[in-house]
Amino acid sequence: MTLSPEVSRRIRDYRPRLPHRRWAPVADQVRATVAAAAPATCYEAGHLLHVVGRLAVWADGCGLPRDPGVWMRTETIDAFVLSGCAGMDGSTVQTYRSWLRRVREALVWVQRGEAPAARLSSPRDPQPPYERGELSRLRAWAAQLPGQARLDGLALMALGAGCGLAPGEVPRVRGSHIRVTTSGVAVLDQEMLGRLVACHTGWETVLAELRETAGAGFLFRPGRKVAAAKNLVSSWPHRHRPHAGLPPLSARRLRSTWIVRLLAEGVSPAVVASAAGMVSPAGLAPITAGSRR
Repeated sequence: MTLSPEVSRRIRDYRPRLPHRRWAPVADQVRATVAAAAPATCYEAGHLLHVVGRLAVWADGCGLPRDPGVWMRTETIDAFVLSGCAGMDGSTVQTYRSWLRRVREALVWVQRGEAPAARLSSPRDPQPPYERGELSRLRAWAAQLPGQARLDGLALMALGAGCGLAPGEVPRVRGSHIRVTTSGVAVLDQEMLGRLVACHTGWETVLAELRETAGAGFLFRPGRKVAAAKNLVSSWPHRHRPHAGLPPLSARRLRSTWIVRLLAEGVSPAVVASAAGMVSPAGLAPITAGSRR
């Protein structure tokens, strides 16, 4: 695959809106990287020049070698979208990450003949976290619901805001999947989730109580014969709406709240991403960007 004369000219003449002293040291490597990768991607060369250029200038400012092989490492891309894109809109950050990953895949394909990795998709605009006051009032509202609705509401909140589970993981949890350590920490079964998750201190008591009530049964909406069903989680908030002034419960917003709170408490992004079941810390970027809006 070769570049057209027009695309070649565009790459050769590209000049970003950056000080010359910052752009000049990496300019040739950026142009060469895009020239090699562009034919194997579906993106315009101008877009790739912009994002690879931003990555290269950021990496150079961090003291990394002026080497595209270093820039295109997964860990470099992840670090760039987390710290080099601060203040950007969440959808823009995710777009940058996607473009850079496609460039990396294209370079691997060109250099080694390896097929690109399978592409995974996720919601482009993760729901923002709850404000601290909203969460406490929602918890008080759920605690006043009658009968099983109370247990379901608290289970949804404890598993989302307390453990950071994704909506699809909530229905699978049984009382037997929760272990309370001698120091009082509630821990979810590692084999069931494929990762170790310790409940946040603010929700440990609730989760321990729900464990005792559920026994070997499901924590959320027990009595069902299947581990999961379509709309099992999303249909509950539609049936149980809080009083005026409070937002509805959302498993995605509860998970975002858990992530943002841990990061605010100084927990390493790598640790948070691992506990959330993400492949890398780059998955946190759209959520943290959304929390700044």
